[in-house]
Amino acid sequence: MKKIDIRTIDVVQYRQPLREGGSLPAIVQADDDLLYVLKFRGSGQGKKALIAEFIGGELARAIGLKIPELVFMNLDDSFSKSEPDEEIQDLLKFSVGLNLGMSFLSGAITYDPLVSVADSITASKVVLLDSIITNIDRTVKNTNLLNWKKELWVIDHGASLYFHHNWAHWQASLPRTFPMIKDHVLLERADNLLEMATEIKQILSTEVIQDIIQNIPDDWLTDESSEMTPDERRAAYVEFLSTKLAKIDVLAKEAADAK
Repeated sequence: MKKIDIRTIDVVQYRQPLREGGSLPAIVQADDDLLYVLKFRGSGQGKKALIAEFIGGELARAIGLKIPELVFMNLDDSFSKSEPDEEIQDLLKFSVGLNLGMSFLSGAITYDPLVSVADSITASKVVLLDSIITNIDRTVKNTNLLNWKKELWVIDHGASLYFHHNWAHWQASLPRTFPMIKDHVLLERADNLLEMATEIKQILSTEVIQDIIQNIPDDWLTDESSEMTPDERRAAYVEFLSTKLAKIDVLAKEAADAK
C-alpha cells in the first residue's frame, strides 16, 4: 500500500477572497510559486471543517476520483496586519497556524447538471463516497463539483462527517444510513452503485483509512468541545468510516431506492 504524502508549505501572498458560501476561502500563492484555494481554520466551522475536507478529499482520491492536491499551509500573522477589510482581517488573525490548501484549477467551471458530463462510474463513486462520509452538500443548489480539462473533479467536503460536531454522542451516528442521499446532484446518473460498492470496499482497507486519519495534524484534533485526545478522536474517525464501509451495500441500496 502506498502511503499518502501531504506537503506542508507557506503562504506568501494573499490574492483574493472567494465569496461563495460562508467560509470565505481565498486564492493564495505559496512558497512553491503555485496558487491554492486556502480553507481557513478561523472560519465558521473551524478546524472540524478542515478535517472533514481532508478526510473526504483523500478518500475520494483513494477510490480514483479526481481531486486537486491537498496541502497543509502555514499562515503567519503578517497578513492580517496589512489587510484593510475588517472581516477578512479577523479571519486571517484567527487562522494563524496550519490551514488546508487545495490546488487552484485555473479555468475550471462549476458542474451544471443540465449540461455537464458525468459518466455513470464516476457518478456512482461520488454518490457512495458522500453516503459514507454523510456529505449533505452536493445538491443541485450547490454541486461542489468542477469540470476541468473535460473531467469531473470533486471539491469541498467540509460539511461532511457532521457527527464530530457532537463528540458526546458521536457513537449514535454509527448505525444510521444516509437518507439525504435522495437530494444528491449525481444520483440520477449513478447506474453502477452495487458494482462500485464492491470496488470501494476492496480499495478502502483499514490500513488506507488509518493512513489518511494519521495525517490529520494534532493541532486540528483539540478544541473545547470535548476532552477527547487527538488519538481518541483519530480512533473515532477510523471506527466511523470502517462501520460505514461495512454497510456500504446497504448504503448503495438506499441510494438505488432513492434513485
